Amino acid sequence: MTLISSCTFCSHGALELVTTFTSPPPNEVCFAPVANAVYRRDLHRCTRCGHFFSTHDMDLGQLYTSAYADANYGDDRLRQTFEQIIALPPNQSDNAFRVKRVNMYSRPHLKDTPLALDVLDVGSGLGVFPHAMKQAGWNVTALDPDSRQAQHARNVVGVSAIHADFMTAQNLPKFSLVTFNKVLEHVREPISMLARARPILKPGGICYVELPDGEAAIEDPEGAAREEFTIDHPHVFSAASMALLAQRSGFRVDFMERIREPSTKYTLYTFLTAAPK
Repeated sequence: MTLISSCTFCSHGALELVTTFTSPPPNEVCFAPVANAVYRRDLHRCTRCGHFFSTHDMDLGQLYTSAYADANYGDDRLRQTFEQIIALPPNQSDNAFRVKRVNMYSRPHLKDTPLALDVLDVGSGLGVFPHAMKQAGWNVTALDPDSRQAQHARNVVGVSAIHADFMTAQNLPKFSLVTFNKVLEHVREPISMLARARPILKPGGICYVELPDGEAAIEDPEGAAREEFTIDHPHVFSAASMALLAQRSGFRVDFMERIREPSTKYTLYTFLTAAPK
């Protein structure tokens, strides 16, 4: 089992064990890389900043290049799932509220600058956010490490798409807005990933980050069995660790809020701007 000696975000050395999973919780998708593995996973929490760490020895290294899309959608369900989600009534759609808050914050901010309404959505997945942002008048580029999802964004959603690992992608253009919608909790090194957004953000641009809210989710009657704490989330954030993530990545928090989404997910979101060097 991978050991964590101190918190990645606040460097505190006191971590408490929240629970040990010896089988997948009810809300967890059965991913191919772990389907035949002996399932054991520990959930720890930093006693200072409240950040949650999920640790195990199961190999998820190739999860987002194939297995994630296979487990969640399958080749024949990608477009079908996309169409089902975009057809949801606005008051039942997490994405409708996401697009509304991004527009309400970003448009006034960018109005007083020479910046265009162009956005890079990192880890675009099904493309529901790029689709709605395109409808709202943005010039959208979707980036995803799964070739099928990048092709889906290009051919079905109708936006520009880049098939690449964001951490190694070369020669990316600059954007007025870079978004990470429920992405950074999926990677082992979210600080490094968010930091890579800084050089591709135009001066005066905005970074939008949305993450699972572990502080609120752990207080729910379902507790650690909730979807916020599934195996594909090595990190589950607190308000403090989200702020530390921004700071250590070279950003400053302009606005942060915690919400309960129509899907019942507990969520933290923040708007960031580049911190002065």
